[in-house]
Amino acid sequence: MTDSNPTHAVVIERTFDAPIDLVWKLWTEPEYFKAWYGPDGATIPVAKMDVRVGGRRLVCMEVQTPNGAMQMWFSGEYREILVNQRLVYTEAMSDEHGNVPSEQNAAPGHPESTEVRVEFEDLGDRTRMVMTHVGIPAGSPGAAGWEMALAKLTAYVDEQRRR
Repeated sequence: MTDSNPTHAVVIERTFDAPIDLVWKLWTEPEYFKAWYGPDGATIPVAKMDVRVGGRRLVCMEVQTPNGAMQMWFSGEYREILVNQRLVYTEAMSDEHGNVPSEQNAAPGHPESTEVRVEFEDLGDRTRMVMTHVGIPAGSPGAAGWEMALAKLTAYVDEQRRR
């Protein structure tokens, strides 16, 4: 997926007070990913990540609503992996088996598949990260979710550094 229109992508940059190996691990190892991913109040009961080109990923995000817990499943495929440099994967809403509904059955206004690109830059004992989620409009609820998730990632990095 390529889209050069910045209104159709969320782009967030962060610099972490942590070495690049740690920040990479937080994006690519399921137990770490589950600790920070998702907006405030969300939990990640499932994160299956076969981090290799062509490998699949399946993530379940659970949020509490007035009517009880609601689960949202996302599946995708890793497209590009340059350790400690670049991570690219697709993401689509799916069922718990990773089956993606056809475009006719997808949520209105939501593309069938999007692409997440994460660039990492080694700054010595710090790491610069730029996350671009193509297919999620800037200013959308998805963009707000990423802002919350990356704030949680920042806090989690700080917690890991103190250990």
